[in-house]
Amino acid sequence: QVQLVESGGGLVQAGGSLKLSCAASGSTFSVNAMGWYRQAPGKQRELVATISSSDNTKYGDSVNGRFTISRDNAKNTVYLQMNSLKPEDTAVYYCNVVVRRSPSLPVVGYWGQGTQVPVSS
Repeated sequence: QVQLVESGGGLVQAGGSLKLSCAASGSTFSVNAMGWYRQAPGKQRELVATISSSDNTKYGDSVNGRFTISRDNAKNTVYLQMNSLKPEDTAVYYCNVVVRRSPSLPVVGYWGQGTQVPVSS
């Protein structure tokens, strides 16, 4: 199995910064794309940022220029540096990691448990 452990969430004031981490452990023969998604109350889950195994990045329009995604392949960890936070960034943030557990198995996406990020005005 694959376990994802998220950390770094918490209350922050508008204009502040926060860094989220998500570490993958367990049967991780190879880790492919990694990413962050978020879900605000009453809204659908949306893309925040993704990073490929070759470090190509993609950002949602609402966070482009303020958030930065990065990864540490040695630690199977993905990070999300969030700057200039706004109240509308308030959401539960979920990491998603695409993993191949063994050479004979297909890649599968796994979700973290989610971490709350409330941004006060």
